[in-house]
Amino acid sequence: MRFALLGPLEVTLDGRRIALGSIKQRLLLATLLSRPSRTVPTGVLVAALWGEDPPASAAANLRTYARGLRGALGGDGSWDGMPHTRGGYLLRVPPGGTDVERFDEAAFRGRRALAADDPALACEELSRALAVWRGRVLEGLVLPDVLESWATGLEERRCHAEEDYAQALLAEGDLSQAVLRMRRLVATHPARQRAWGHLMLGLYRVGDVGGALEAYREVREVLVRETGLEPGPELTRLHADILEQRPTATGGDAPPPPPRPRQLPLITPDFVGREEAVAALDAGLHRADGRMSGVVITAVSGMAGVGKTTLALHWAHRVADRFPDGQLHVDLRGYDESGVVSASDALQGFVQALGVPQARIPSGTQARAGLFRSLLATRRMLVVLDNARDSAHVRPLLPGAGSSVVVVTSRDRLQGLVSSEGARTLTLDVLSASESARMLARRLGPRVEAEPDAAADIVTLTGRLPLALAVVAARVADHPTFPLHTFAAELRPSGALLDVLEDGDAQRVLSWSYLALSEEAARLFRLLGLHPGPDLTLDAAAALAGAPVHSVRPLLRELTRLHLLTEHRPSRYLFHDLLRTYASALVRATEPSSGVLRARERFYDHCLHRAHAAAVLVQPQWPAVVPLPPLPSNSGDRARDAEAALAWFADERQVLLRTVAQAAACGFETYGWQLAWALTAYLAPLGLWQDQRAVQETALAAAERSGEEVGEAMACRLLARAEARLGALDTAERLLRRALGLYERLREHNGQAQTLHNYVELCYMGGRLAEALEHGREALRLYGLSGNRDGEARTLNAMGWLHAAEGDHPAAIDHCTRALDRQRQAGDRNGQAATLDSLGYAYHHLGRHDRAVASYEEAIALFRSSADRYHEAETLVRLGDTLLVTGRPAAAEEVWQRAAAMFDALWDPEAETVRKRLAELRNPGLED
Repeated sequence: MRFALLGPLEVTLDGRRIALGSIKQRLLLATLLSRPSRTVPTGVLVAALWGEDPPASAAANLRTYARGLRGALGGDGSWDGMPHTRGGYLLRVPPGGTDVERFDEAAFRGRRALAADDPALACEELSRALAVWRGRVLEGLVLPDVLESWATGLEERRCHAEEDYAQALLAEGDLSQAVLRMRRLVATHPARQRAWGHLMLGLYRVGDVGGALEAYREVREVLVRETGLEPGPELTRLHADILEQRPTATGGDAPPPPPRPRQLPLITPDFVGREEAVAALDAGLHRADGRMSGVVITAVSGMAGVGKTTLALHWAHRVADRFPDGQLHVDLRGYDESGVVSASDALQGFVQALGVPQARIPSGTQARAGLFRSLLATRRMLVVLDNARDSAHVRPLLPGAGSSVVVVTSRDRLQGLVSSEGARTLTLDVLSASESARMLARRLGPRVEAEPDAAADIVTLTGRLPLALAVVAARVADHPTFPLHTFAAELRPSGALLDVLEDGDAQRVLSWSYLALSEEAARLFRLLGLHPGPDLTLDAAAALAGAPVHSVRPLLRELTRLHLLTEHRPSRYLFHDLLRTYASALVRATEPSSGVLRARERFYDHCLHRAHAAAVLVQPQWPAVVPLPPLPSNSGDRARDAEAALAWFADERQVLLRTVAQAAACGFETYGWQLAWALTAYLAPLGLWQDQRAVQETALAAAERSGEEVGEAMACRLLARAEARLGALDTAERLLRRALGLYERLREHNGQAQTLHNYVELCYMGGRLAEALEHGREALRLYGLSGNRDGEARTLNAMGWLHAAEGDHPAAIDHCTRALDRQRQAGDRNGQAATLDSLGYAYHHLGRHDRAVASYEEAIALFRSSADRYHEAETLVRLGDTLLVTGRPAAAEEVWQRAAAMFDALWDPEAETVRKRLAELRNPGLED
């Protein structure tokens, strides 16, 4: 399959032209072909098809056009040449599959022959290159912005090839052809001085001296009118040669070689790591080496202080010898409060470095950009554009043709360069722990090896941010006799690192990104400093801002564009700890206290009502606390079913753990203990007892401070369960007694029954079976008074388990069967699972092993469906016991391995007990 873009868009297969369908499908194909065999992001494709105002259905429509194009190109559905990749689409193009590639390759060979003083071969290759062109690029299509700049670059390469071809024709003596082609070129591109020079020389050599002088008059008139400048030294020298009738009219003495600027600044010697990033930059260099024409652009982005400039300069020095025409560098100071270097000023410095006298440099940015592109069109240079503000800032500084390589660094993600200029992206994150340690070792020498733990603490406390590491290392180096652990201790308090950076004048670097924000985005950045972390959602940001989601989404895009936030997962945003601390300092310094309190309340309200709704779905049989009424601003999606609720809890667990603590500490005690209840509905089935202990300790203290006895009682009961599971039975019993007293004072029968149910479990764990049965009977009575049928069923199961533990297996089966009937009627899946586990245990001890296995397997399936990993693991252990006594050791080994893995994932010591069983099973002699 062959693709033709240098003229009307055409695709042929075995010489047969393929019908491409609608204009939108043709634009889609053209955009994919502008980056052959590379993923083109969905956003770029949408912009190509609909511009800056795509319809709401753009994504769906794009899929439709992609299917249509795939059908046109591939015929049947088996064709895989246009896969939908992560983030966009890719069109696989074989080598030589586009006329653009064939043009570039032939033009490169012609240029190489010209440089080797072989004009005959140059004529052959350049003629072949230019013959590929059938008209304007994508003639007949109205080009969107994302294709316009690409097409302009191609046209620049064609003009350059035409000029090379004319030079070869002149050297071969084919003067009429050279004159003809240059007349055509200057007619459409009247400011190309090299073309005018070839035209003048050709006319002079065929004897038309008057025509040559008239050509000079024409070009001088064009240049003065368009740029305000006289012709360059090459044309001026040629004009003088013609006037003096010099035989060769080449300009007399050979001009001096062009300057080869070496502008790369000094680099620090302590660069470490970044192997993947260096390899990505090398890949762009290899791509530039391998392609026949065209500029390779790499956009390096990342947060302030992450080491973008250090990486770019280290790499640039490393490969400088690959660019014989020199290296250009400019610090654009895109976020510097002292002022941005304009593109116009940067261009002035560049063209001066390339040998253009001050008097010949045009005043306008566009004219300077055109001159710069002309100067680089025949050169191979490395251009480092450091600290660009955004894509528009850097775009005039990009070469248009030739084989130069450009590296741009910015806090902005530079998506405009990616979409319009086809730039490659390289996003820098903080250093790894090992890279950070190596950086400290480079700066501090043997002190790091002498105190590895303190060095590791410094790495952690600086967030592995190179700028922070450098500032701290400089402070340590100033005090060579102080131990490292002194500095680690200095960094531990909240906000301490920010203070250290302020001393080192590095905090100012962070402020530049903040000052570049719009007013609305800056306010959101400050308010996000109130979020406890570790990451946040769009809904949470909207709650903090007190604004609708649709108005907050573009503000988050602005923050991520400047790397003040990172979208580390779809719709989940991450703060670097240092930036979170900076935002917290800003919100304290600039927001009124009433505004901070309102933002906190909105956020806690958002968390509570989403968590409460999810808890009710996950544990529908749990008597739910009555939450605070939602605020009027509380809106947004909530989980619709248990599966979605479990997924939401899994995503938000770490956020909710921190939010419980923060709400309680900030004076929002009721939000704290109510949110702790909701979170425990997720933690308890998973056996996350340490987490449950932590949140319920916080909840208990919060309820005590606010004087809410119902919250105290609830927290005592749930904390007791965690303490019991963690082996602290005495502590658990004291808490249960306290909960019972509170519920009795509140005349809350349901709460008393729940507490007694937990007391049953505690007494069983302590071997007090008779007392456990008494508590169970009282719990049944109280559940009956409160009308809690689900609670009755669960207590019946607990009493059945106690009868089984006493050896009264028929009584156990009777109680558990009654419980199971009620639970099936009520749809209590988790309760059914627990009861089936008890039945399996009773059937096992009665020797009814088939019934035991069936009960266990059904229990395991139900536990798994409700994500109750802890109890699933316990039931797997008991299933293994039954399988072993029925002569199936291999099956027993398999389920015990699963149980051990689950306990390991929960950090539960029961994993070791299961592993001992496995060892005894595999090596029976170990029992002795």
